[in-house]
Amino acid sequence: MKMDAIVSVILPTHSREELLLQAIKSVLKQTFQDFELVVINDGSTDGTQVLVDNIAKQDSRVVRIVNEVNLGLVKSLNKAVRHAKGQYIARIDDDDIWEDSEKLSRQVAFLDGHADHILVGGGVMRVDAQGKEIMRFMLPERDQDIRRMMLLNNPFAHAAVMFRKTAWEKSGGYDETLPFSEDWDLWMRFGDFGKYYNFQEYFLRYLKAGQNKTSDDVRVIRTNTRLNMRLRMRYRKKFPNFLKSFILGWTYYFSTFLPFRDAMHPLFSKLRRLALGQPAYSAK
Repeated sequence: MKMDAIVSVILPTHSREELLLQAIKSVLKQTFQDFELVVINDGSTDGTQVLVDNIAKQDSRVVRIVNEVNLGLVKSLNKAVRHAKGQYIARIDDDDIWEDSEKLSRQVAFLDGHADHILVGGGVMRVDAQGKEIMRFMLPERDQDIRRMMLLNNPFAHAAVMFRKTAWEKSGGYDETLPFSEDWDLWMRFGDFGKYYNFQEYFLRYLKAGQNKTSDDVRVIRTNTRLNMRLRMRYRKKFPNFLKSFILGWTYYFSTFLPFRDAMHPLFSKLRRLALGQPAYSAK
């Protein structure tokens, strides 16, 4: 890795040896070359470290950090960003794939040319375990539209973003007291330091194959929803549409007690987008 690498790609991982290789390959195939890939192994108990060590022997851009004990995602993210040498920080998860080999190149060029912007993202494709596309969606493009959405729903896919490390430093980094939505909280704090942008291109293949079992646990969903309502309250004076977000948030929470709650998920996605006058997601 060059000592003056422009981008640091942060990849936290925990015991996902079977998925990790594809995530790493999607980073290493980027046409933009001036980056370091910081892989932080958060106390894995499988062959993750052997895999990472073997890749690092072949590619000097791979930087290894090992947590001897599991610190959790948020603490691992902060630890890796502190270690990062790039002026820009990109994120990818160990079960996701960057679809566009020009992702880094496009995002670096944008941030280089727009000094007033601090965070950029892109579109997402959700796929199943066989790689079959389930759905795809774009997120609001311009700063004012992103701010209009901010309280309604997270307007950035975490594994598709790039942001300035200086913004992370000014904001204090990820909030380590949050068990969920640490990225959404960070984006809202970023709003004090610059503008947002989402490319209208698909950057990320997000795996939805039951590997995140807690995401389907209704108790976790309710805990997460209550936490998100606290975040909306915390930042209600910074962004518009608080009342809409408040009503939709609590309506969604109470819907989790209904026996047909799963069938209502598409409805709430549509309601959020209708509240902003945006078209529905494209489902396959």
